[in-house]
Amino acid sequence: MSDDVVLWEKDSEDAFVTLTLNRPDKMNAMNQALGDALEAAVVRAVKDPDVRAVIITGAGRAFTTGFDLGGEDFEMDAERWREDIGANMRRMALIREAPLPIIAAVNGYALAGGLELMMCCDMTIAAEDALLGEPEVRHVSAPPTLMLPWTVPMIHARRLMYTGDLIDGREAERIHLVNMAVPLDRLKEESEKLARKCARMPGAAIKFAKAALNHQQETSGLGSSWIYNRETTAILHGSDEGRHWMRLLKDHSLKEFLAIREKPFRDLD
Repeated sequence: MSDDVVLWEKDSEDAFVTLTLNRPDKMNAMNQALGDALEAAVVRAVKDPDVRAVIITGAGRAFTTGFDLGGEDFEMDAERWREDIGANMRRMALIREAPLPIIAAVNGYALAGGLELMMCCDMTIAAEDALLGEPEVRHVSAPPTLMLPWTVPMIHARRLMYTGDLIDGREAERIHLVNMAVPLDRLKEESEKLARKCARMPGAAIKFAKAALNHQQETSGLGSSWIYNRETTAILHGSDEGRHWMRLLKDHSLKEFLAIREKPFRDLD
């Protein structure tokens, strides 16, 4: 497999491209290099007249486990967190606003920022055994965007954001977090079938339908909800409890940190 952190594969028959997040040894955790590469690939797809649909998927055992927690010092004040969250918001908005249909093909884990990436795509097909959720709430964190209440009924958004529970693809389909859950060996086939259908549609029809649907969410308050979420998340991360958890992350290996985080829930999950 290529050393590129995002792989570009143009279909030989239809006008769509598959972008594969390619850090399988890190469960496709999103660092600066991966974020930059994904942004560049989406911009490239938008500018390419021969691309009319995009699939985003992950190499190996995960779609993406979210933002990379290794190798950085996250013990920051609220103002620095505002800047960091704002940069991630901008990238997520690029996915959401791209004038092409973008399909998430979720294999394995889609967690935290990875779940937000998935929800910023237009549609999602997930493997039945995929695991999805916002587990970062268990270490006093929160997503960079606030897509759950714009994707699922509030009662399900509250459960996922209050507990950090992970749900499988079948449950995600039941609560309308994804469009369809299929056996893993059919994920590629089904996501490509959907991409082919979109690629064969009149391009302007989807472009302006997406613009209208996005505008409906904007007029309902999506943009202001993202901004409010940035402020509350920055305050949360800059709080004493937030700094405590970020200090634990700095002082322990990621494996040790996750063991500490998950210990109170072992008899409940």
